[in-house]
Amino acid sequence: MRRWLGAVAGAVTAAVVLATVSGGGTAEDVDVAPVAFDVLMPVKSSRPGCEEADMCYIPSTVTAEVGQPVVWMNRDVAFHSITSGSYGAPTGLFDSGHLDPDETFSVTFEEPGRYDYFCTLHPWMGGEVMIKGEEGI
Repeated sequence: MRRWLGAVAGAVTAAVVLATVSGGGTAEDVDVAPVAFDVLMPVKSSRPGCEEADMCYIPSTVTAEVGQPVVWMNRDVAFHSITSGSYGAPTGLFDSGHLDPDETFSVTFEEPGRYDYFCTLHPWMGGEVMIKGEEGI
């Protein structure tokens, strides 16, 4: 499991396959939809301790260009949020609300800079988005 998470941490964009089975449950009934994301909330990130290994949001720092959407994917079994600012000091720039497992949230940044974010439900979870403009960050 750790090797898999380490591989995900090094990737800027990854893909997951979400499958839903309808009615009968045979292989032919599976509807596969790939979902691309930039930041992953892995299983067990709702438990304290993920911050010690910098694995609450993977990667904890993501870099994108102005106008490029950043997509978060909740792969945990718990609800999470992506809220701008820091715990106790939200900035109000963006807020996903509570994301169910396997839900995604995206933000398109129009200004270069550093944007901190956190989970309103789990105060140990935090990350940052670095947005590059034409002249850098």
